[in-house]
Amino acid sequence: MVSNQVLGARAAAGLLSLCIALSGCAHHRAHDSTPAAAKAASSEGAAASASPAPEQATATEAAPGTAPATASNGTDGNASADSGSNANAGGDTGGAANPVANPEAPMHYTVKKGDTLWGIASMYLKDPWLWPEVWVINPQVPNPHLIYPGDKLALAYGAGGRMEVRLEQAGLTRLDPRLRSDPLQNAIPTIPYAAIAAFLSRPTLMSEDEIRHAPYVLAFRDMHQVAGNEVEVYIKNLPAAENARYAVMHVSNQLRDPDDGKLLGYEGIYTGTALVKRAGSPAKALMIDVARETLAGDRLVSSDNQVPVNFTPSVPTSQVRGNIISVVGGTDLVGQFYVVAINRGKRHGIEPGTVLAIDQAGEVVRDLWAGGRSITNSMNGFNTSFAPRVRLPDERAGTMLVFKVYDRMSYGLIVGASNIIHNGAPVRNP
Repeated sequence: MVSNQVLGARAAAGLLSLCIALSGCAHHRAHDSTPAAAKAASSEGAAASASPAPEQATATEAAPGTAPATASNGTDGNASADSGSNANAGGDTGGAANPVANPEAPMHYTVKKGDTLWGIASMYLKDPWLWPEVWVINPQVPNPHLIYPGDKLALAYGAGGRMEVRLEQAGLTRLDPRLRSDPLQNAIPTIPYAAIAAFLSRPTLMSEDEIRHAPYVLAFRDMHQVAGNEVEVYIKNLPAAENARYAVMHVSNQLRDPDDGKLLGYEGIYTGTALVKRAGSPAKALMIDVARETLAGDRLVSSDNQVPVNFTPSVPTSQVRGNIISVVGGTDLVGQFYVVAINRGKRHGIEPGTVLAIDQAGEVVRDLWAGGRSITNSMNGFNTSFAPRVRLPDERAGTMLVFKVYDRMSYGLIVGASNIIHNGAPVRNP
């Protein structure tokens, strides 16, 4: 498979712009040093050798007797995975488990507008982050790393019963990209873009030093007490020229690591964009692209901070155990497509695209049956608080995909929730 460095180069080349898209497999294969022409021939040969299943069959009915039956942790929900590289049938997986097909996976599927790649991967695989292991590139198709509405996908089994998903027929958008000025904009995104758009180019974790020195909203024009869209505001300590743009952030909760109590920073909530109309001290700005009311004291930060959005979902390379430390929006209960912060970041091996399991912490119960019969029956009036305490195992409650990473914490999107998820829930390798 293609290495992360190669993926980065592809992203830098601008393959995926203005949308979250797949950019390749996250695991390195030893034979990736083969020349591109040889790899293309290998991909074409692998696709040709795979045998498509009958039109009406399900994955279970079509799987050959030699198909792998590797155990899987499973996944939940509906989200995105990247279609970035060729999965050689029966080849080396770099130590990854042979992906297991979803028993109800369709043999043929036409991609629709509104689909996400995680959703498609969840439809085909029990572990959707293994999508790059089964996606077979057709080198004869323009932009083979991307999937477009109208594309027809086929599930097949290659040599040795290796599962493969490949492009059976390209849709009209792909066949004639000249019909559109920028066909990449129409590619299927990794996850719902709207769910994380507010976080991608705006700081969401602020340090005490940044807060202390950042320009801030001093007052509002025309006796306003708060600022909405098209309201003019006065900004203190803003050395900016006319027409400069700044993100306005409301400083919210402290984020502390529950492991050691250390302050990680302050949560910054985006309220809108300040467009400078007149430089000076104070400067005057117009509020645009408003997401919520702006208050006096809200801080301004540069809006030029760009976060890469091209990533491949993958499991952590090392053991990760942490906790959800904040739910954006201030609620305690978490559901699908909520954004959460965790107390693990770059120093723990987390990167954009990391997939983590979320657990429901096991309850602590009293063992009233130690010794073979009920303690309460054998000792009349026995105080159950003296019974031994036993903690029940954690149970899988959901899946999250990390999209923004700092040194000691990260933000992620809940892409699947099979049970109630609480603030403080444990996160770990899936």
